[in-house]
Amino acid sequence: MTSPAKNLPRLGVGIGWRAEIDTVVERLPGLDWVEVVAENICAGHLPESLRVLRRRGVTVVPHGVSLGLGGAGLPDPARLARLAQAAVALESPLVTEHLAVVRAGGLEAGHLLPVPRSRDSLRVVAENVRIAQEQLPVPLALENIAAQLAWPEDELTEGQFLAELVERTGVRLLIDVANLHTNRVNLGVDPAAELDRLPVEAIAYVHVAGGRLVDGIWHDTHAHPVTGPVLEVLAELCARVAPPGVLLERDGNFPPPAELAGELDTIRAVLERRAPAARLPREVGHRVGAS
Repeated sequence: MTSPAKNLPRLGVGIGWRAEIDTVVERLPGLDWVEVVAENICAGHLPESLRVLRRRGVTVVPHGVSLGLGGAGLPDPARLARLAQAAVALESPLVTEHLAVVRAGGLEAGHLLPVPRSRDSLRVVAENVRIAQEQLPVPLALENIAAQLAWPEDELTEGQFLAELVERTGVRLLIDVANLHTNRVNLGVDPAAELDRLPVEAIAYVHVAGGRLVDGIWHDTHAHPVTGPVLEVLAELCARVAPPGVLLERDGNFPPPAELAGELDTIRAVLERRAPAARLPREVGHRVGAS
C-alpha cells in the first residue's frame, strides 16, 4: 500500500486558461495560478499568453482529458508522453486527468464515462495509474467526473473507490465540487457522505464550475455562473480540509472580466470563511429521491 505524499504545492485561487480569454486571464487581479487543457497546447509552441504568465511566476498546471485511465486498455504511451512534455515545458508541479472511460474497442466515446466501481475494475485502474505515474515527471492527480449513469455492477461508492485507489497507488485527487453537486441532483448521491469517505490529505486542488437546471436535470455546462449549492459543497469540503488550491472552470459564454473577477472573489470568501455559502444566490432543483 502507498500513502499519499504530504508535500502538495500551495496553489491558491486560479482560473482555467482558455485561448478565448487569454488576455483577460493575464489581467485578473490577485490570480495565483491557471490550469490549461493539455490537449489544446503543443509543448514546443506554447501560446504567448502562457509564456507571459510563466515569466510572472504564475503556476500553470496541464489538465488532460483524453488519457482514459479508467478504461480496460493500458495507457497510450504517446498521450502520456505529450502530457509529460507539457508538464516539463510549463515547469508544472503536477499534472491532472479524469478518472473516466473515454474509449473502448478502438472507438472514442466523445464523453467522460464513469468507471465501473467494482473490485476487478479497481485492480485495472490501479495498474493504469501506476504506469502513468512511472512515465510522468511530476505527481498525478485524478478528477471525479459528473456521471450520467451508474453501472449495475458497482460495488463501491465513488468516495470508497477513490479512497482505495489512493491507498493502492498514492495518486493525488482533484475534487470537482460542481461534479459532486451534479451527481447529487441527477443520481441522488450525497456530497457530504462522499467527502467523508475521501482521504482529504490527498487532495491536490479543487474545481468549481457553473451549470444550470433543465427539466430536473443538472447540466454541468462550465458556461454559467457558479451557484450557491455548488459553493455549499465547496464549504463542506473546506470544513474538512484547507484545499491547496481552488480553480474556477469556464469554457464558454464568457462574462465580462469584472464578473469573472467577482466569481474568484466569492470563491476566496468561501475559503476564508467570510461569507456563508448559504447566503449566496441559489439555483437548484432536486429530482425526486435526490438528497
